[in-house]
Formats: sequence, C-alpha cells, structure tokens
Amino acid sequence: MSFARPLALVALVAVPLLVAAWVVLERRRRAGAARFASPALLPNLVDRAPGRLRLVPAALLLLGLTALIVGMAKPHATLTVPRKDATVVLAIDTSRSMGAEDVSPSRLFAAVATASRFLDEIPSRYSVALVGFGSNAFVAVPPTRDRDLLRHGLSELKTGEGTAIGDAVLLAARLGQSQKAADGVVPPTAVLVISDGARDGGRTAPLAAAKKAKALHVPVSTVLVGTPNGVVTAKLVGGYTEQIRVPASPGTLQQIATTSGGTFYRARTATALAAVYRTLATRIGHTTQDRQITDLFAAGAIVLLLAGAALSAFWFRRVLP
Repeated sequence: MSFARPLALVALVAVPLLVAAWVVLERRRRAGAARFASPALLPNLVDRAPGRLRLVPAALLLLGLTALIVGMAKPHATLTVPRKDATVVLAIDTSRSMGAEDVSPSRLFAAVATASRFLDEIPSRYSVALVGFGSNAFVAVPPTRDRDLLRHGLSELKTGEGTAIGDAVLLAARLGQSQKAADGVVPPTAVLVISDGARDGGRTAPLAAAKKAKALHVPVSTVLVGTPNGVVTAKLVGGYTEQIRVPASPGTLQQIATTSGGTFYRARTATALAAVYRTLATRIGHTTQDRQITDLFAAGAIVLLLAGAALSAFWFRRVLP
C-alpha cells in the first residue's frame, strides 16, 4: 500500500495520545469516586460495574478515528480486477518434433485440441489471434472474436521443419501494435507460446524477442509440451525410416517467460496441458490496477464511529463511555 499524502499519517500520533488521556481521566475518576465512598460499599450502590464492556465503544471510536486519518493520506493499493478487453495471441509450434507421440495422440494434436477448449474458457468479448511457427512464423488467424474461425485455423496447422520461436514471439507481441483498435480489438494483452523445445532457425534470437515483448508490455507465457522420451520418424531415401529422439527442452521457453514477465509451465500429458490452459484463462481474465481506496477507509471510519457512539449511548446514555 502507498499513500499520496504520507505526511497526513503524522496525525496518527493523536490516537495513542487520546488513549493516554483517557487512561489518566479514568484514574482521576476512580480516585475521585474513592473519596466519596469506600470501594467495599460500591457493590451495594450499583447493580454491576460495566467492566471491560465500557472499553468496546471507546475502541470502536479510536479505530474509526484511525481509519479516518489513514483515509486522509489517500491510500493506494494494487487490486485484482476483471479485465474488460483483451487480445490473446496463441503461438503454436509446428516443427517436426511436435509430431512426437509421447503426448497422446501427438504433441501438436494435443496442443491444438486443448487450445480449442481454451477458447471456451476465456470471455467471448476477448479477441484471440493465432500464430504458427516452424521454419518461419506466420499469422494463421488475425485477432478476432470469431471462435469458429479460430478453430478452423487451429485445424489447419501441420508439422513442418524448424523452430523459429524468436520470430514467433516478436510477431505475436507486435501484432496490431501499429494499428488503431478496430471492432473492439486491442493490441496484444498476452502471448501464449506452446512449444516443445529450443530455437531451430529464424532471424530473431528468443531473448531479443522476449526483451522487445517486455518493452511493449506484453508478457509471454510459455508451455513446454512433451517429455524427455519423445521420438519422431523420418523417411529416408530408398524407403527406409529413421527414428530421431526429440526430448522436450525447457531452457529457451523458461528464458522467454522470465525475461518478458510471463510464466513458464510444463505439460507432459494432454490433461496437464488442459489444466495449464484453464489456469492461463483465469489469469488473463483479470488484471492488477493501482487504485485509490480512500472511499473504503472513509466508509469504514463512518461505520466504526457511528457504531461506537450508538453502543455508548445505548449502554451508558452518553456518547463517550
């Protein structure tokens, strides 16, 4: 929490001073009462002593005063609020290694299928774009709210060669940045990169792309799909085939997420990948804002002051106990 007028907090010194003054007055009142009657006879003069009950209204009044002073300092707090508009860019790796079947039925199929369900997890008012990347990065579907169009774009993704992951991050982060918002579409709010490994080709280094995304205030979250046991089959001349090990490699994806301000996830199964998408949908649907919360402290102060005064008047027939 921060304060626009921190010097106003100096007035909080009045609270302990009031407590000290109340204690002094209470002792004087007891001393004065003792001069007119013996303490042993007091039970015969009053039905019961208020005891600690009389401290409740005073405590409420002091708390109300404290809240009022803090409110005068114009406090600010970082609050999580629902996001009204957003554009999410899904960047999906279409390299040959995404054909590995260690994530059933294949890494790419699992990524596409769960991405389709992800579209149902985020609000319909959000725009979504689809970027594919193999030997180069390309916009498969520009930002749109048309979920059917996006699902069609997902179904058209096929495995190829290369992993131009740096180009994909840069393309996704810049998507729509140079254009004015149209049809309610805003520049990218977040980028989700689904891949199984490190860079293989492309013109832009992943770290440079992540730094550019951070400069554009676009966090890039990354999802590592696959296990260390991934294998793909390649056809050779003469009708022969070759099995190539393609273990999932987290290093590059972790670097991108950390540098850009996103989050890194692992998904070894299709179920785990679906859970990651649900988590991301929840995070994307909310944002943090710095808000002045003076009104909350003012309202709380009024409630506490009125409650303290009302209890004091009801129990002791006076505002101050």
